[in-house]
Amino acid sequence: MYTFSNRLKIASFILMAVGVLGIGIGFVSAPATVEEAKAMVAAHDDGHGDSHGEEASHATASDHGGASDHNSDHDEHLLHQLQNRPWSALYVAAFFFFMIALGVLAFYGIQRASQAGWSPLLFRVMEGITAYLVPGGIIVFVILVLSVLHFNHMFTWMDADVVAHDKLLQNKAGYLNPTFFLIRAAIFLGGWIGYREISRRLSIAQDNADDNSNFKKNFRFSAAFLVFYLISESIMSCDWFMSVDPHWFSTLFGWYVFASMIVSGITVIAMVTIYLKSKGYLPDVNDSHIHDLAKFMFGFSIFWTYLWFGQFMLIWYANIPEEVTYFVTRIEDYNLPFFGMVAMNFVFPLLLLMNSDYKRVNWFVIMTGIVLLAGHYLDIFNMIMPATVGDQWYIGVPEIGAILFFSGAFIFWVFRALTHAPLQPSRNPFIEESRHFHY
Repeated sequence: MYTFSNRLKIASFILMAVGVLGIGIGFVSAPATVEEAKAMVAAHDDGHGDSHGEEASHATASDHGGASDHNSDHDEHLLHQLQNRPWSALYVAAFFFFMIALGVLAFYGIQRASQAGWSPLLFRVMEGITAYLVPGGIIVFVILVLSVLHFNHMFTWMDADVVAHDKLLQNKAGYLNPTFFLIRAAIFLGGWIGYREISRRLSIAQDNADDNSNFKKNFRFSAAFLVFYLISESIMSCDWFMSVDPHWFSTLFGWYVFASMIVSGITVIAMVTIYLKSKGYLPDVNDSHIHDLAKFMFGFSIFWTYLWFGQFMLIWYANIPEEVTYFVTRIEDYNLPFFGMVAMNFVFPLLLLMNSDYKRVNWFVIMTGIVLLAGHYLDIFNMIMPATVGDQWYIGVPEIGAILFFSGAFIFWVFRALTHAPLQPSRNPFIEESRHFHY
């Protein structure tokens, strides 16, 4: 049985405490009035000399007809952007760590449904990571509920005044409405968490069973879950991310989010496995298991790049204004995180993990994993921030605080879950194949 070390437990509490402080500072420092918002922008421009000054001066310009109304709208929009920043930082970090657990759940379901022989030794690691689905899912759902209750302005289609003046949003109101939005979210979270709990119980029950009935039930539940997951994940991607840009759409977006989710999940599986093995646990896990996990990290990184480029290239080539706006905004206002994300999620793993021997070197896999996770955090950052905070972005106290809080919560919940059952399944029909797996 795994024992949650006091050192790791204390570290997780410290991360959460510092994170809560950073999140609190972010909300407290958010402007309450238009005047405060303009003062914050002016102070930031004076300190950094960036292009935001143009926006600020534009807000005060009054040399054309209707300028007063225009400036008033602009000022209010600026206020909403700055008020959105702590909420967006919280949402990005909350979903990022939730997506890791959900990506692991999908990978776990694939292993169960395919009856893979190499991976049973890693099942308890996957089950431990997916334990975070419960607290992580609740937090994300609460943020969505608070968005519906107008605690923030991240989802513009939730504003009745905006919808009243937007014909496109009126046409989408049958789908994009707060009630149906929350119902869908509850169904998705219920299905994902439900499968995790059922599969976990069947997995533990199999250890003490006299036959393979629990294993067979797990197989059937996993196959059904994958069908549900593929549908729900695609819709979730549209609801929770694409709808922050309600005028933009992409038919590749669901797959794109899935690729980010699965590569992040597999990366964390590898990192947790290497950590446990370094502490003397999982003695039967060998270099071939780590090699296979690193292969999946490499393969899904290439898959993510294919989807990113496919989406970008098709929109760029067609050059339709309502589509290219999405990328123009990100290239102009988010140049560094946008292209930095591509380098971290494609170039870096391509160079480091192409060599087969490097995939067996634990510290190499860990280093690559850290870069990949940072890159996919930026991926989620690029999905949300341009639509919610516009060009008023920078990675500061709210963003770092949210990352620290959720990393601490993730570490605590995952490693606590690992203590609840033996780290190695004992009666899985493929356990011997996994134990003697060599590549």
